[in-house]
Amino acid sequence: MRLLHSLAKTHASFDDPNLVSHAGLVPVMALAQRAGLSDLVAAHVRPGGECGVNAQLKVPCLVAGMAAGADSIDDMDLLRHGAMTSLFGGVRAPSTLGSHLRCYAWGNVLQLEKAGREFLSELTRQAPLLPGKETLAFIDIDSMQKRVYGHAKQGARFGHTKIQGKSLLVRGLNALAATISTPIAAPVIAATRLRGGNAASARGAASLAAQAIGTARDCGCTGMIVVRMDSAFYNAAVISAIRRAGARFSVTVPMNASIRAAITAIGEDAWTPIRYPRAIWDECAMRRTAI
Repeated sequence: MRLLHSLAKTHASFDDPNLVSHAGLVPVMALAQRAGLSDLVAAHVRPGGECGVNAQLKVPCLVAGMAAGADSIDDMDLLRHGAMTSLFGGVRAPSTLGSHLRCYAWGNVLQLEKAGREFLSELTRQAPLLPGKETLAFIDIDSMQKRVYGHAKQGARFGHTKIQGKSLLVRGLNALAATISTPIAAPVIAATRLRGGNAASARGAASLAAQAIGTARDCGCTGMIVVRMDSAFYNAAVISAIRRAGARFSVTVPMNASIRAAITAIGEDAWTPIRYPRAIWDECAMRRTAI
């Protein structure tokens, strides 16, 4: 079998009006509806301007699009392919969704975060999202520098990131995120912050940690909560916030003179090896990482 035309002349299009391109969205959005996504957005999120209306319809559209793999506003048009509009109501055009997002100020983002926290809490009651949460739960906090393009991109600054084990300066935005997991459950996102590209990793981490611990408690994590972080978050404000919230922590200590002296004082026969039976190879960091 061979192509009848060159690749330059070949174009695939989805234009059958009776087919659904993303039928997997049916159970996803049914669960979101049972968990009250639209109601929570309507109760908490109130963007200003003419395009800020009907957030309870537009935010679920954005959630559905991202769940289906959309990573740009133009990609949101996948919600209108084929018979999707016969299966889902309230679908909005990509331009409408983009205009809606541009109406969001910092306060509206905080409103959306509150709706997201309450939505996650309700999800854990609707589905077995975090099995084992009554015994032990982990909160992992980390930051990431994401490259962006365009000279007018708001907040874009140069910041450090690691690519294939090398530390590089990359112009972009810095994302701070916290996830909740258990020894037998995959992580779910509990809190996020998008910051300027030159933001230090620990900036805002204290309030984010307290917020994530509160969300974990609301999700039914009644047992021990351990917050895990790398050395970028080793400071008094972050650790104090975690202790005040009643959680424990595991943090990497940065190497300095006092730490080197303490390590040197440890006897050779006092070391305990750490085994990672389920470690995987991290291509970016070029090392084995525990999971």
